[in-house]
Amino acid sequence: MKIDELVFALSLAQKAGKIASGDFAVRSALKSGKTKLLVVAGDTAPNTKKDLVFMAQAAKVPLLEALTRQTLGGAIGKGNRTAIAVLDDGLAEMIKKKITVVAKK
Repeated sequence: MKIDELVFALSLAQKAGKIASGDFAVRSALKSGKTKLLVVAGDTAPNTKKDLVFMAQAAKVPLLEALTRQTLGGAIGKGNRTAIAVLDDGLAEMIKKKITVVAKK
């Protein structure tokens, strides 16, 4: 199943230490320019999503919407997460491919 592949890619990025998660960490990563990809949960509150989209656009960071808050957090071994910042180019590309595959399904 393609969603499992996406979850695996996110967990791999977490194990590599190339993920920022949690509101403060994600916003800090976006402001610092370290973020290569921002993954936002599909069930994120509209105002939060709007704020994250604005920050990602300002930082010129690709933003992809995938999974739910519960699944996104579970993929990295944490509680519910509205967003995850990927901090590595190679892992970001791998995750973008997984999300594209899931979106086409």
